[in-house]
Amino acid sequence: MTETATQIPLTALLPMLTAISERDYPRFKELEIDFASSHGVEVWEDVFNFRLKPALDKDSDRWLLIQKCSKGFTVKDVA
Repeated sequence: MTETATQIPLTALLPMLTAISERDYPRFKELEIDFASSHGVEVWEDVFNFRLKPALDKDSDRWLLIQKCSKGFTVKDVA
C-alpha cells in the first residue's frame, strides 16, 4: 500500500461505507469517482483493496461485487 493511501483519513471513507450500507450504488460510484479524481487512481485502488473492502461485512461485500459486475463493461463492450 502506498504511503499516501495510509494517510487518507477515515472520514473520507465514511460516506462510501454509508452508501454501501444504504445499498446506494449510484452514490458510491459518485464518491469513488470524486476520490479517484482528487487522490489518483492508484491511491484509490490501495484504499479500496486494503482499507475499505476488508471493513465490509459479508453481505455488503457481496452486494458491492454484484453491483460492480452488473454495472461494468462486458467483454462484448470492450472488444
